[in-house]
Amino acid sequence: MNVRDLIAKAEKRHVLERDEITVLLQGGDWDEELFAAADRVRRRYVGDAVHLRGLIEFSNICRRNCLYCGLRRDNRHLLRYRMDEDTIISLAIRAKEMGYRTVVLQSGEDEYFNVDRMTRIIRRLKALDFAVTLSIGEKSYAEYAAYREAGADRYLLRIETTDAALYARLDPGMDLAERINCLHNLKRLGYEVGTGSLIGLPGQSLASLADDILFFQALDADMIGTGPFIPNPDTPLGDAAGGSFELSRRMVALVRLLLPDANIPATTAMETIHPEGRILALKSGANVVMPNITEGEYRRLYALYPGKACADETPAHCRSGIEGKIAAIGRFVGKDYGFRHRI
Repeated sequence: MNVRDLIAKAEKRHVLERDEITVLLQGGDWDEELFAAADRVRRRYVGDAVHLRGLIEFSNICRRNCLYCGLRRDNRHLLRYRMDEDTIISLAIRAKEMGYRTVVLQSGEDEYFNVDRMTRIIRRLKALDFAVTLSIGEKSYAEYAAYREAGADRYLLRIETTDAALYARLDPGMDLAERINCLHNLKRLGYEVGTGSLIGLPGQSLASLADDILFFQALDADMIGTGPFIPNPDTPLGDAAGGSFELSRRMVALVRLLLPDANIPATTAMETIHPEGRILALKSGANVVMPNITEGEYRRLYALYPGKACADETPAHCRSGIEGKIAAIGRFVGKDYGFRHRI
């Protein structure tokens, strides 16, 4: 089967074998056909709406020590912060005034935010009529259940890689099996579950990325966020080569082709390494953008990687800018909560 037949197969049947995905990830003169096929599938399954989800980065304190992440525990160069509950809610109120229907609470694995604190925050957000997404790391089944009972709708837990050896090397003290168990627990509890991978990690192969996509498909993930690895000089991987924008774009396209009705964000990391990164991702299968609604110095201090796009903008400017770009490509901002609609 030639490459263009593989693209047609993916567009029509939404299935590919591991080696077929690997071939398409290699790239070639068929790339634009791959992106166009993903865009057609996106339009057919999820339409032209782009769902905006307001991101509140409420703590950069983390107990983990992942080698690629600027929030890692052993990074002594980062000024740490955590917001109080009222600050989080005040940001959410401003997000509501700007028209957001979903807020995403994201932090490092900060143990200060225990079940009592988190459930209280979730309930206050639900009282403002938000869909609530949590991105706060690995928790016990009981904790996930408590957050769900409080009203949390979605949970984002990126796996970053399904390559067991690579995971063990880059995430010391963590266990890939436990990460996968957490994702299954979230599914059992009725969350919309998001996951995803970093593209271009040192030692990562195209076959490994193909395995990631097949894992997302087997999990039936509701949201999949993929973006390039951007080295942070304050981490052990500071001198590593970064991930490729074009490879990241192919990942977006292939995820759309194989999970046609999933929600797929155009990630900030893609915009960070390419000035039109989010728009190109939206034209290659993506249908979600998560503008940062964190304000002030907090935006700079949530330093996963350097040079983060929009880090110096106000939340209002960030939103108006992305709205203008969305309109310029003939799309529109969705007015609903943006839940996955299975077809």
